[in-house]
Order: sequence, then structure tokens, then C-alpha cells
Amino acid sequence: MMDPVRRTILTTGAAATAVAAAPSVFAQTGGAAMSFYEKGAVRIAYQETGSGFPLLLIAGGGLNSSISNLTGNSPFNPIAEFKREYRCIASDLRNAAGGQSTGPLEIDRPWDAYCDDQIGLMDHLGIGKFMVLGFCIGGPFIWNLLKRAPDRIAAAVLAQPSGSRPEMRDLFYDNNMKGWGPELVKRRPGITMETVDKFLTKMYRTNPDFVFTVTRDFVRNCQTPVLILPDDIPAHPYKVAMEVARLAPNAEVTIYPWKDSQEHIDEVVEHARRFLKAHEPIKA
Repeated sequence: MMDPVRRTILTTGAAATAVAAAPSVFAQTGGAAMSFYEKGAVRIAYQETGSGFPLLLIAGGGLNSSISNLTGNSPFNPIAEFKREYRCIASDLRNAAGGQSTGPLEIDRPWDAYCDDQIGLMDHLGIGKFMVLGFCIGGPFIWNLLKRAPDRIAAAVLAQPSGSRPEMRDLFYDNNMKGWGPELVKRRPGITMETVDKFLTKMYRTNPDFVFTVTRDFVRNCQTPVLILPDDIPAHPYKVAMEVARLAPNAEVTIYPWKDSQEHIDEVVEHARRFLKAHEPIKA
């Protein structure tokens, strides 16, 4: 079992301007209103719960990441845990099965297209600075957010982060070609498996290393506080999570293992709560 390690933090921030509001519609899901943010051909379904400093939540489930995964398939429900302290914002990933978000497959920039949606949603809501907590694929997404908008993110929690295993380089490509791709083609007749192959090749095979979206040098120089909740299944390699924790100058690590009992899950949630509170910007 690993003791948490707290290191010095240093962040700088600058608010970003909001963009014009897009049309919204509402549907009742799980007691919270579902709204939609639209930009061009992209339509993102999102949900807000609670109040306080903004906390962007990214569900696990790979390319089928959706709000329902936060409440039904995660080791803990971050909306229920943090809605009393934070303005929790969650969305369905573009083209996730079971979700309501849609958009084109941008085969030349898959990771950045998803990042556009996440940053665009925060712009749409008029949010400059925020914190983020993500499961699974949320790990690579968070690193891309830190690369694209470093001054906007006060702190990040990476739970069960995805990473690349040298011995299983095509794990994510193969899983999505068998699962996500065929279902998407059924729903979207204009998309072919050839397009899916090109999209997934760019996403997972062009640079099949580390955390996919950033380099080790980037992590080594990233000053944003990060909390790592390590896991160790094929898609969530413990070795990569711990390498990130060693490289990032302002990193903390929770206990491991932590999903083996409710007591350990509760301990990790409380660690995340302390971490977020410690790095929440102080109002002037």
C-alpha cells in the first residue's frame, strides 16, 4: 500500500472568454436536466449538477464514454460525491453508443477533436478556470486539456487512467474496431468502417506510447497539480500511471489497490476531496 505524497504546487491562471450560447433543449435524466451545446456539425449533450467552483467530469468507457457511466459503471459516482461542493459538468462523448452527442469523425485529429468539444463546452457555459476529474480515457483527455489550455485548469484527478502497454500496442485499436466502430456505422450510415479504421489508426497506432496525447517531457514540465488513482488492468496500466506520478512535479498518488473494498474506495474519494479543495482557486 502506497502512502500519499504531497508535493509543492504552483499554478497560474487566466480566464478565457465565453463564446455565444448555442440552442439548448432539456430532457430529464437521473434527476438533472440534459442540455445540448452545438457548434457547426457537432452536438454535445451535457448535464450540470450542484454549485460552486466548476468541476468537469469525464466518464470512463473508452469511446463510449457517457454520463451514464459516471453514475452506473464507475468505482464511485463523482456527481453524487461532489455536487454539494462543486458545479459538476459532465457530457456524452461525441458518437458514444448510448449517448446523445454527435459529430464528424475528424480522422486527422481525433484527440484534438474531442478536446475541442470539452473546451468548447466550457466556453459555452462561460467558464474560464475549472478543475477536472476523469476516469479511464479521461486520463489522455486530461493531458490533452493540460496541453491545450494549461492556464484554465486548476487541478486534475486521473482515475484508472488509460495508457499504452508495449506488449499490447493494438489493444485500444482492436477493441474499438470490434465494439465501438461497427455500432457507430449502424447508427450513422454516412460513416464506413474504412473511415473508422483511419480514425482509430491515427488515434491509437500513429503514436502508440505512454499516455497517447503528450510526451514524457510534457508531463515532466507540467506544473498543474495532478492526483493519480492507479489501476492495473490491460487498458489501465499501473506502470504508466506510476511513471506519470514520478514525472509530474506536482503529483500525488492515492493508495493502491483501492477498488478492492468500499473502505478503500471511500478513502480514495476523501483523498480526491482534500486534493480538490486544496487546489480550488481562492476567490478575491
